[in-house]
Formats: sequence, structure tokens, C-alpha cells
Amino acid sequence: MAVDVVDGTPAAMGPRLRAAREHHGATLAGVSCATGISPSTLSRIETGQRKPTLEVLLQLSKEYGVSLEELAGMAPAPAAKPRASGPLSFGDDKAVLPLTRYVGGLHAHKHVLPALKDPPARPRQVSHDGYEWLCVLYGRLWLALGGQDLILTPGDVAEFDTRTPHGLANSGPSGPVEYLVMFGPQGERQRPRTPPAAARATGDRKAAE
Repeated sequence: MAVDVVDGTPAAMGPRLRAAREHHGATLAGVSCATGISPSTLSRIETGQRKPTLEVLLQLSKEYGVSLEELAGMAPAPAAKPRASGPLSFGDDKAVLPLTRYVGGLHAHKHVLPALKDPPARPRQVSHDGYEWLCVLYGRLWLALGGQDLILTPGDVAEFDTRTPHGLANSGPSGPVEYLVMFGPQGERQRPRTPPAAARATGDRKAAE
């Protein structure tokens, strides 16, 4: 595995590989068993800490059932195939339900963190290119963002540049956590098309005068 990918490979290759794996419904451990690539190497590639070689990309392309063009963001990925175990794919510490059909561009997932028996350690932080928006649906989510520790509850929303070290975990043994994630691997983000509430209120008062 000594041949580096040619220059010009998109900076978002790592997040695209992660998205392709999640669309495929596979864990890092499962991909490692299938390809012989260590989970730590796969993790470093997905988080942009290591540049994938052409041989690695060919292996992952075959494993995920997508073309190199799709991994490079030059073509849409096919819809995820249904799995016998149901729509949720359980990894070592969470379940992921992809909500978008494409590998490149802004994509969405629903995540479920299982209930815990014991209080958790501080979430392990990673950093990579991109921008993330998340909304808690159920439970209490621990967001470790840089030096901050935030406990988010249902209805709470957070957004951040993923180059800031960040980690997520169930905040305690009170039950599972469900949340939605919108992730832009190249910095894509949501664009509100309605004015803030304060601006709307001001406009309503002026219209009433």
C-alpha cells in the first residue's frame, strides 16, 4: 500500500469514506475484518489524519459497492441496500440510519446511542474538515467541543466547524439518546430562509402601525 492517491483528490475524501461506510451499514471493525485494514488506520483516514493509498481506495470501493468517482464526489452514490437486520446499523457504541442517498455534499443521518450501565468517560474527540449541525430528539447528549462540555436535551441544537476537536456520548445511564446530524464534508451548511424571530416581530409591529 505504498502508492499515494494522485494530487487533486478532494479534501473531503475522508468524510466521504465515512459516509460510504455508514450507507453500507458497516462498522470499522467489520470493514477491517473484510479488508485486512486495521480499524485505527480506517479511522485516521476517515478523520483526515492519514491519506489513503490507491490500493486502499480500491479495496474500500469494492467493499462498499461504490465507484472511485462516487468516493471522489464526482457522481451520486446509489441508495443504501436494505439489510436483513433492519434499517439501523449497530456499531460498537451507536446505531446509524442514513437519511440521504448521496456520498458527496450535505448529507443527513439519525444516530442512536444505547443506554449505559455506568457513567461514561469524557467523549473521545476527533477533528476533520467539514461543518456539522445536530439536534437532539430524545435523551441527554454529551457534546465535548474543544474545551467545552455541553449537555444537550430534546430540542437542543448545536452547530460547529468540525475542525474543532469534538466528541459525542450518552451523558449517563438514564436511557438511550437519539439525534439528527446534518454534515457538510466541505463546509456546506444549512441556509435559513426566514428572518430571526426578533426581526419578524419588528416587521409585524411596523406593518401594524
